[in-house]
Amino acid sequence: MLSEIFIILWKCWFCFLTVFLILTIGIFWTYPLSFSQKTFPLAYKGIRLWAILIFYGSGFRLNLERNQELNPNQSYMFISNHTSGIDILVMAIIHPKHPIVFVAKEELSKVPIFGRIYKQICILVNRSDNTSKRRVFKLAKEKINLGNSIVIFPEGGVPDDTNIILDEFKDGAFAIATITDLPIAVYTIKGLKEMFPFSWRKGYPGTVEVKLLDIIETKELSLKDKDGLKEVCFQKILSELKSE
Repeated sequence: MLSEIFIILWKCWFCFLTVFLILTIGIFWTYPLSFSQKTFPLAYKGIRLWAILIFYGSGFRLNLERNQELNPNQSYMFISNHTSGIDILVMAIIHPKHPIVFVAKEELSKVPIFGRIYKQICILVNRSDNTSKRRVFKLAKEKINLGNSIVIFPEGGVPDDTNIILDEFKDGAFAIATITDLPIAVYTIKGLKEMFPFSWRKGYPGTVEVKLLDIIETKELSLKDKDGLKEVCFQKILSELKSE
């Protein structure tokens, strides 16, 4: 009982910190600088600061393993497994030299205040609307041409069943990567399923293990190769997650 009280208090602190930083960094830094590509790199610094303060301020730590270096002058498609909302913070923290744009569900754009910022820094998609999906491809190509990288969690969301190690991948990330010749940087994020689940009575601060598994070039691939590419990435991530 006592441990549950501490967990609830800790998650209340996380929520307070998140809201406070949205009302400060989000409104007065990130939002006004996010309207122009010229100032978006500065807006991204605000996004990273927001992520860093929430992540470390909530007691999390990060262990990043990379066997390959990212080219600071190259845009990428960053993909990973998705088990917690904290995954978003992690992806911003580990990419200081690559301003990133998230492809995300449009539902959160309806949240007061946060929704306005969210719409400016993300490409929103309604997966039940084919017109929305086509719009995502167009906007992603524009962002990439401006030097930004894209983050997509191919599972399309956090699986409701916590026993699922890795849910089925959607096509989007792989279609965009093959169309735009964007290299895919494949990551795993371990630990957050247990540390920060969608439950007020479960969780704990700890060290999140992040690993860059591979960087896959797509210059020689076309849209018809997306299914094979998707399967390769799925198996790489699944194999690493099963090695725990």
